[in-house]
Amino acid sequence: MTDTPIATSVPGPAEPHLLPDFCSMPVLFALLVVAAITVTVMWLAPNNGHGWQGYTMGMLFADWLALVSGVALCKLRPLLQRLPAYAAYASVWLVMVLIVAGASALVHWMDSAMEMQLLQDSAGIFVRNNTAIAALLSAAMLRYFYLLAQWQTRLAAVTTAQVAALQARIRPHFLFNSMNTVAALVRVDPDAAERTVEDLSELFRAALGEHGTRDGTLGEELSLVERYLAIEQLRLGDRLRVQRELDDLPPGFPLPRLLLQPLVENAVRHGIQPSRQGGEVILRGQRERDGIVIEIDNPCLGPPTPGGHGHGLDNVRQRVAYRYGPRARVEAGPQGDRFVVRLQLPDQVHARTDR
Repeated sequence: MTDTPIATSVPGPAEPHLLPDFCSMPVLFALLVVAAITVTVMWLAPNNGHGWQGYTMGMLFADWLALVSGVALCKLRPLLQRLPAYAAYASVWLVMVLIVAGASALVHWMDSAMEMQLLQDSAGIFVRNNTAIAALLSAAMLRYFYLLAQWQTRLAAVTTAQVAALQARIRPHFLFNSMNTVAALVRVDPDAAERTVEDLSELFRAALGEHGTRDGTLGEELSLVERYLAIEQLRLGDRLRVQRELDDLPPGFPLPRLLLQPLVENAVRHGIQPSRQGGEVILRGQRERDGIVIEIDNPCLGPPTPGGHGHGLDNVRQRVAYRYGPRARVEAGPQGDRFVVRLQLPDQVHARTDR
């Protein structure tokens, strides 16, 4: 498997002031962790007069505030998202501070009304201290989320630039070989020559991004793979043998365009073409509980050629990570006398829906 240009349509970068998804589990988990760490640090501070009971109550109070803040921001996010740039983050900060202030006043009132005597400070000091802590922590967290949004924006811009460059790099050898195949078939088998031209046209239409949607489907991608293999079958003849184990895959699964075809092209170019005896390319796929797994398996004829296993697979990894998030996996390497690329892609529930 080697370096193959990968082309697809990638959406433009997200806006820099995109707020985090407060409804998502990672963001809620981050709020809970920050709350727990804050209570623990305060409890471990010198001259702290609170025992285990104070630590437990403080932890419950902080986690309760984190959950309330997360739910409130989840509901308010569509409205806050309409605000320009820093105003959106300032509004989130204000909401978090007001929630903590109001909740602190409510908890102190309940402690006094029920005569539990869990709080030693007066209402003013208790509310003031909690509000100050919330103001500082929320400002730090929102700064982190803002920098994260900027990093994602830059990543999207870099990915878009890479895709644009890849779309401009149609492999000359594949084009020339295909044209020579067509020329040889024109007189011998005009129908096969016409089919080859149609297959080549569809491949280049996909590579140049002439489809309207930014994502395709697995069924469409497999159709492109079949068109490519049909062209190579005419050129390589019996040297190219293909085994397909793809019956379990859902054809409607969303997939970036030209994600699989370049990997199959790599398998043919570096696993079949250099060998006089040829070999077998195996395409495997299966449905898993939370996604799909696809493998491209080809003969491994020796050490990788210069520039063979670098940029092509790196670009596949970047595109998969950008589209599907951290749950996706791209693994590649020799397994005995075979070279296998394995893609593990999560379904729409676990994938990033903003890509």
